[in-house]
Amino acid sequence: MARSDSGAPGWSAAASADIAARLDRLPSSRAVWTIVLLISLGGVFEFYDVFFTAYVGPGMVDSGLFTAQSLGFFAGLAAIRVAGLGTFVFATFAGLWFGVVVLGQAADRFGRKAVFTWSLIWYVTCTAIMAFQRTGQWLTVWRLVAGVGFGVQLVTIDTYIAELMPRALRGRAFSINQFVCFCIVPVVAYLAWLMLPIKPFGLDGWRWVVLFGSVGAIAVWALRAGIPESPRWLAAQGRIEEAEAIVSALEAKVAAECGGTLPPIQASAAEPGGRTRLREIFAGKYRGRTIMLSIFNAAQVIGFYGFNSWVPTLLMARGINITHGLEYAFIIAIAQPMGPLLGSFFADAIERRIQIIGGLAAMGLLMAAFAYATAPAMLILIGVAFTLSANIMSFAYHGYQAELFPTRIRSRAVGFVYSWSRMAAAFSGLITGSLLASGGVPAVAAFIGAAMLVGIAVIGIFGPSTNGLTLEELNI
Repeated sequence: MARSDSGAPGWSAAASADIAARLDRLPSSRAVWTIVLLISLGGVFEFYDVFFTAYVGPGMVDSGLFTAQSLGFFAGLAAIRVAGLGTFVFATFAGLWFGVVVLGQAADRFGRKAVFTWSLIWYVTCTAIMAFQRTGQWLTVWRLVAGVGFGVQLVTIDTYIAELMPRALRGRAFSINQFVCFCIVPVVAYLAWLMLPIKPFGLDGWRWVVLFGSVGAIAVWALRAGIPESPRWLAAQGRIEEAEAIVSALEAKVAAECGGTLPPIQASAAEPGGRTRLREIFAGKYRGRTIMLSIFNAAQVIGFYGFNSWVPTLLMARGINITHGLEYAFIIAIAQPMGPLLGSFFADAIERRIQIIGGLAAMGLLMAAFAYATAPAMLILIGVAFTLSANIMSFAYHGYQAELFPTRIRSRAVGFVYSWSRMAAAFSGLITGSLLASGGVPAVAAFIGAAMLVGIAVIGIFGPSTNGLTLEELNI
C-alpha cells in the first residue's frame, strides 16, 4: 500500500475527511445512543470501583486493616503522614496515575475497542482478588494494581465517545455517559449502608460490596460485541475499508430510523494520520493546551475527590456517627447521576469551558458552606448541591479535554493531562487526611477552595471554545 508522508500505510486525507464528515452529519437516533449506552455500561463498574472507597472505607478501618502491623511495608508511609484510610486512597490514585500515564497510549496503538475490553477484565479480576486479602499490605497492593486497569478504561472511554459521536451531540453524549456511570454510585452507597454492619457467611460486609461490583462487570463485558471500533482511529491507521464498513453500517441503521434519508454531508478537513510520539503534545498549539489541562486536572480533582472520597468521614467530622454518616452519604449519593442528567439539556447549548468554570465556582462556595453547617438536613442539602455541581463540571471537562487533541494521539494526550489529576488525587488524599486531623473540615474547605480558583483561572484565561466545531477543525 502507498504511504503518505503524514499518514499510515494506506492513509488517505480525502478518505479520512469523508469518514469524519459522514459521522458528524448523523442525527440523534437510537443507533447512536445505543453505542453511548454500551460504552457507558463498560464504565459503570469502573465508577463503582473508584467510588466504593468512600463507602467501604469505614468498614475496612473497623476490620483493623490499617494498623501499622497490618499495613506491613506500607506503614512506612507514616513519615508523610498517611493515616489509616489515606493509605488505601493513595494506592487507588497511584494505580490510576500509572494506568493513564504509562498505558494511556495503548488505545492509540491497539485500538479503542481492544483496550476498552481488556482493561475491564484487568480491574475486575484484581478487585475480586483484593476482596479476599486479610492484611492491609496486600489489600493496598491489589488496589494499586486494580487502579492501573480502571485508569486505562477512563481514558479510553473519553477518547471513544469523542470520536464516535456527531459534533452536534458530543456534549450530550458525555453527559449521558456520565449519567449512566454515576447511577452506580447510589447503588454502592446503599449496599455499603446495608452490608457494612453485617457479616454474611462470616465474610465482612465491605468485602461483599467489593465483590458485587466485580460480578456485575463480568456481565457487562459480554455486551462489548455491540460496540464498533472508532472509524476515525481506523482511518488514521490507514484501515480505510474497515472504517468505511463501520460507518456504512451505522448510516444504514440511522437512515432506517429516520425515514430513509440523512442530512447532507458537509465538507470536513482531515487530520494527518498514522502514529506519532508523545512529544507532539508539547509542539505548536498543543503545548499550551497540554499545560492548561494538566494544571486544571491537578486542581479540579482536589475538589471532586476531596469531597466524594471522604464524604462519610467528613460527615463524621461534623459530629455525625458512622451509621447516620453512611445513611446521609447514601442520600447525597442519590444526586450523583442527577448533575449529568440536568447537563444533558444544555451540554451543547452552553460553551463547555463556561460549564466547567461554573461548576468549579459552585464547588468552592458550597464546600465552604459545608464546613460550617451543623444541622444534618443542611449538611445533606449542601452535599447534594456540591455533588450536582461537581458532576456537571465532570462531564463537561471529560468531553472538553478529548476534543483538544488529534485522533492519532488523542488517547495518550488525554492520558497525560489526566494523569495529573490522578497524581494530585493521590497526594491530596494524604493532605486531606492530615488537614482533617489538624484543622477539621474548615481546613479541608480552604484547601478545596484554593484549588477551585486555580482551575477557574487556567480554563477561563487559556481555554479555547469547542462547542459545535468538528474534531478536525479543532486539531489541524
